[in-house]
Amino acid sequence: MAPTQGIGLAEVARVAGVSVATVSNALNRPEIVAVATRDRVFEAIRELDFVPNRAAATLRRGTNHLIALFVPEVANAFYSEIVSAVADEAARHDFVIGLCVTHDEPEREVFFANSLAEQRAAAAIVVPITADAPRLSQLRRVGTRLVLLDRIAANADGCSVGIDDVLGGELAVRHLLSSGAAAVTLVNGPHSVQQCADRHAGALRALAAAGLPASALHEIVVDAMTVDAGRRVGRQLAAGPNRPAVFCVNDQLAVGIIGGLREHGVDVPSQALVVGYGDQSLALDGPVPLTSVAQPTHQMGVEAVRCALAEVNEGAEHVHRTVQLRPRLVVRGSAPAIPEPGRGAPAR
Repeated sequence: MAPTQGIGLAEVARVAGVSVATVSNALNRPEIVAVATRDRVFEAIRELDFVPNRAAATLRRGTNHLIALFVPEVANAFYSEIVSAVADEAARHDFVIGLCVTHDEPEREVFFANSLAEQRAAAAIVVPITADAPRLSQLRRVGTRLVLLDRIAANADGCSVGIDDVLGGELAVRHLLSSGAAAVTLVNGPHSVQQCADRHAGALRALAAAGLPASALHEIVVDAMTVDAGRRVGRQLAAGPNRPAVFCVNDQLAVGIIGGLREHGVDVPSQALVVGYGDQSLALDGPVPLTSVAQPTHQMGVEAVRCALAEVNEGAEHVHRTVQLRPRLVVRGSAPAIPEPGRGAPAR
């Protein structure tokens, strides 16, 4: 049945036996309407096949039910999981998301931000790789409420949701040390990426707690944190004199390193240990299930939407907040918790 033309809030109110204001609240602020009353309103909406005029509501309210989500890419499973979590939580509150794939390019970010300002988007959730202050200021200047995701804000300019990546790095290296390693190879991305710098700091913290010098951490920095880059590093490590204990800044690198080591006859875990970061689906797809530091990705997306909606609903009363979630270690075959009898020792 096609939506009935000319039906308005007044007709819905008449059928439901409530005021027009109550119908408006049921549509726009359902949490303040009694459940029984809300049910009557929505029953009338179904009976009349009423379609709310969102465009008119947007003009009255100054914003619409659109939350923008800025991500660098969607091929990476971490970002696709974020998209899914944000979309699901937004839908629970009668909001939709507009996906903006930025490729971490400032020009694309500003283009999207200006477009969202024209559409009166309620808020923007931004997953930045390089979140320098001038770029974020550009986004804030267009007037859209901004929540940083996968990044803890350095100031009080907005809400942010992130992971304690220093703790994550510490968990990974502590596990390798407890499995018999006395030196660790960290395969990392550029330190200009905050997560890479934080995971490096966590690795050093684990070494210090174990009474080991910072020189026990050998760092290899790659430009691209991909499976192919990891495979090249794995071949490099296989050619060395020792059998390594490796902490990778993400799971893609870890999977590649395991492949590169195995190509050159180095068995994981009997001759080398490998720990990844992210606990993505590919952690289970390889020949050796990957020990990895798990991030609460779904919870991150949920918390980011809640921060955005709190700012929308609270207006000038809103106080920005920072949510920092804890990672956890998931132990699998690439770095078992207890060394198996007869296993060759990692590098010392």
